[in-house]
Amino acid sequence: MFDSKEANRAYYDNLLRKFNRPPMNRDELAYAHMHTVDEVLTRLFSDEETLSAAQRYRKKVGYLPFLKYMQMEPDLLSLLEKLRTRVKTTVVTNRTDTMGRVLADNNLAHLFDFVVTAMDVQWPKPHPEGLQKVADHFLVDPCEMMYVGDSQVDEVAAKAAGVPFVAYRNMDLEADHYIQHLAEVSELLNLE
Repeated sequence: MFDSKEANRAYYDNLLRKFNRPPMNRDELAYAHMHTVDEVLTRLFSDEETLSAAQRYRKKVGYLPFLKYMQMEPDLLSLLEKLRTRVKTTVVTNRTDTMGRVLADNNLAHLFDFVVTAMDVQWPKPHPEGLQKVADHFLVDPCEMMYVGDSQVDEVAAKAAGVPFVAYRNMDLEADHYIQHLAEVSELLNLE
């Protein structure tokens, strides 16, 4: 839905600067794109004392100042408006307490029937719990759903849940379908 790499870079590099650490490298940024804040901080701060201090600091600063760096994917709004009248739309994300704000700030909240964040599950992606929660909520079989994602944790979660997976702009993933533009979802669902 959003390209959040620059927001993640700014957020975590700010935390690292606070503790006199160098900015994230390429691998750390890729990891931050896919995992929860707790998982990322555990990777960035290996000693318990600094990790605890980083957790306290991040709660004080919050992620909201960094949302301005997120870029909505092209075609998202028009796709959601088209889907909204025909299928249930959901979000399953490893974001924690910022997803509601992201949706509200971008005037998207009304376009989703159900949102599952990392705070709503015991095990975030790549565990399938979030997708299973969606299937249970709508009383559907996972094979009747479709999950669009761009990362390995999305791929693993979809496969484990038995949900057909659509890889967005990432040909390195194992997927049922590959798309380069969100508008292609309409074609996959035969909504044209």
